Amino acid sequence: MRFGTWGMVAVAGVLFSAAARAEETKRIQDNSFLIEEAYNQEPGVIQHIQTYQYLGKSKTWAYSFTEEWPAPGQAHQVSITVPINHLDEPVRASRIGDVALNYRYQLLFKGPVAMAPRLSLLLPTGDYKDGFGSGSTGVQVNIPLSVELSDRWVTHWNAGATLVPSAREPGGAKADTLSFNHGASAIFSVNNNFSLMFEAAWSSFESVEPDGSKSRGETAFLSPGMRFAVNFESGLQIVPGIAFPVGVGPSKGESGVLAYLSFEHPFF
Repeated sequence: MRFGTWGMVAVAGVLFSAAARAEETKRIQDNSFLIEEAYNQEPGVIQHIQTYQYLGKSKTWAYSFTEEWPAPGQAHQVSITVPINHLDEPVRASRIGDVALNYRYQLLFKGPVAMAPRLSLLLPTGDYKDGFGSGSTGVQVNIPLSVELSDRWVTHWNAGATLVPSAREPGGAKADTLSFNHGASAIFSVNNNFSLMFEAAWSSFESVEPDGSKSRGETAFLSPGMRFAVNFESGLQIVPGIAFPVGVGPSKGESGVLAYLSFEHPFF
């Protein structure tokens, strides 16, 4: 544990040093970790996003890969999210979860305010028998709102819901489940290429019981972090980041680390 703590400190030092050396060109904008920002992809620019989160108490980890495309301009955006999760129960394994096909509409982007509602189709690609999926096709909506308070401060706000008709538990019992998510973040830009972040995320979710009834659980996390950008003349922008989520309320006692890596570049 001591090695892990000092390792995280060393990583943070490397990130800060690299950020201080980075040339200030393209400002970091759409690179949040737990909270979804409200800026669609610019025309001709695509983004590849990877996140990895490890939680120490439950000894679980989650990896996701997201690919975002303008369709074809900034008003419309399509993306795909592929999750891979590691669980200890009901079986100890690492497998793919339910893949999400996403569409976002840039409803508002005027001055300091942006809003981009998202609609996602959740495919039952995860094995529900081992706890890696819902066993049924679902839909998810999320409304991200971004507000720039000044040249250095920006806030992001999320509210959403997920409906999975006939979701299954590992034994095969079915029920319709409804889940909710809320969150907010505050981002401070030290310069165009280095940001300090503080995110808060809460979720309330339903699970199917073996008798077909439903139970509700909750999670809540506060997550301080940082990110920096390395820009290239070709237009490629690489954004690594790191955060340290801490459980509060229903998740009290849980903590971990989150690593983030984004590649954004022109299509041609």
